[in-house]
Amino acid sequence: MESKILSRDVQVASIGPATLALRSRTWDRLKFEIEYARQRGTTANSYLIQADQAILIDPPGESFTDIFLEELAQHHYLQRLQFILLSHVNFNRIATLKALLPLAPYAVVLCSKPGAITLRAAFETDPLPSLPARDEEEAADLGITYNGDQSFRLRVVRDGECLDLGEGHELHFRTVPTPRHPDALCTYDPASGILYSDKLFGAHVCDEHLFDEHWRQLSEDRRYYFDCLHRLQAPQVKAALAKLADFPASTYAPAHGPLVRHSLRRLQLDYQTWCEENPAEQRVALLFTSAYGNTGLMAAALGQGLERAGVIVERVNCEWATPEEIGQTLERCQGFIIGSPTLAGHAPVQIQTALGIILSSTPNTKVAGVFGSYGWSGEAVDFIESKLLNAGFPLGFETIRAKFKPTTEVLQACEQAGSQFAQALRKAMRARSPRQTSGETQAARVEQALSRVVGSLCVVTAQQGGIRRGFLTSSVAQASFNPPGLTVSVSKDEAELLTQPQVPFVLNILREGKSSLQRHFQRPQRPGEDRFAGIETIAAENGCPILQEALAYLECRVKNWMGCGDRYVVYAQVERGKVLDPTGVTAMHHRRT
Repeated sequence: MESKILSRDVQVASIGPATLALRSRTWDRLKFEIEYARQRGTTANSYLIQADQAILIDPPGESFTDIFLEELAQHHYLQRLQFILLSHVNFNRIATLKALLPLAPYAVVLCSKPGAITLRAAFETDPLPSLPARDEEEAADLGITYNGDQSFRLRVVRDGECLDLGEGHELHFRTVPTPRHPDALCTYDPASGILYSDKLFGAHVCDEHLFDEHWRQLSEDRRYYFDCLHRLQAPQVKAALAKLADFPASTYAPAHGPLVRHSLRRLQLDYQTWCEENPAEQRVALLFTSAYGNTGLMAAALGQGLERAGVIVERVNCEWATPEEIGQTLERCQGFIIGSPTLAGHAPVQIQTALGIILSSTPNTKVAGVFGSYGWSGEAVDFIESKLLNAGFPLGFETIRAKFKPTTEVLQACEQAGSQFAQALRKAMRARSPRQTSGETQAARVEQALSRVVGSLCVVTAQQGGIRRGFLTSSVAQASFNPPGLTVSVSKDEAELLTQPQVPFVLNILREGKSSLQRHFQRPQRPGEDRFAGIETIAAENGCPILQEALAYLECRVKNWMGCGDRYVVYAQVERGKVLDPTGVTAMHHRRT
């Protein structure tokens, strides 16, 4: 029960004169964020300005409705609420708005004209009259009636308009439409120097930091967010940046992730650079056969998801393609997805032939995917998956299996998997791209070379003063064979746990695909927190926790340690160990500089 409470909360903090940030946070992956496969949680950022008139900017989606409204009510923020601004209207925010309006019945809802159309369609059941023309509207409030006897006022804001809240808070509105968010608004408040940027400059990552003081650690998350949301609409994003350039903002307040204050110039430059990039062509081979049409339906849905994400899809029905054609297609593509039915407990001969070509001639740096349908057993899909994993191919999504005809839910999962695969493909292509070295310092070149050293992701678990402790590390190496021993590099904050003679601990080696454990132990342990609440554990013989979802574990005892720069290196002997999942693959940490 405790872990559920900790996984979702609202962080409230002052960010300017009479201005609060209300960050609804979750360390879990939200259901609608399928394309954000990093799974580092997220924040839904809302903002409250309490001047002579009060305005709430961007209430969160329905995942946070209850805890958000509870926070507003607890601090009496609703009593003076005159305006609710929706920078972007979607059905997640509408769910919260429907719960919020009865609590603030006199508040006027503000949004752009495209947003107003979406909002009225969600609330009104009668045929909608057209919105008034510009010269008739003059910022007049439109009455929206819903549920028979309830109503609220809706005001359409135009590009370049202002709203004076008093006390110097004169909000300036700019419409910044993109194909994905045609109703998008950005809002600047000169009193605080804050630009409320909604879908621009965000990141899907959840931690304790309100601002971006550790902005270097956010680089990959920011780029990934841009690729997911804005890669296919870069020209419109570039136009939006030009439109916002006149505002002397000192802080960006996005809809997701930390607020941008310490790296504002850097992020501006990054967005300009990313918008101007000419991305390399991305091409995926979709190989399949379909005995009864079911695997073919799944292939079609996957292809749609890939194409929506801007990937060129080469569909190959292996039943009609020659081995030469399959090989040539694989050579042209940066990734491949293979789908198969199960016939008499086996994959069809044509799929076995395609798999043989892949294993014999395709580099295992290419991203792979597996799917298929079956009637009774489904061995073909498991067989293909295990062969690819054993050969070292990274999977771009979790393998999809459908019994008999795929349901609507399965086909939706296939589309989402196509989008997820596209992101994994882009990440892999960036990792393989050569870095520019001209003008770099020797230290930078050393960092880049050192980042090529990879390590297995592990969780060190131990007991300290009767409290179970645990932290994530990838700095582990075997140090001796007889007796078996290993070294662990630990930060000075974690050193007190292992820099004592004969201290026992357990090294839990994580399994690829179990990123929930990685995310959980990546964040710092809070005072008094039970680090293992909601996580299945058993006690090792040395008394320390073993994570039951780990790939393997080693029971160790500290023998020696030494200071090395900003770290301690601990040498420990291994006393016992066991592989918990013989078919699993070790999770690896690939660092990027």
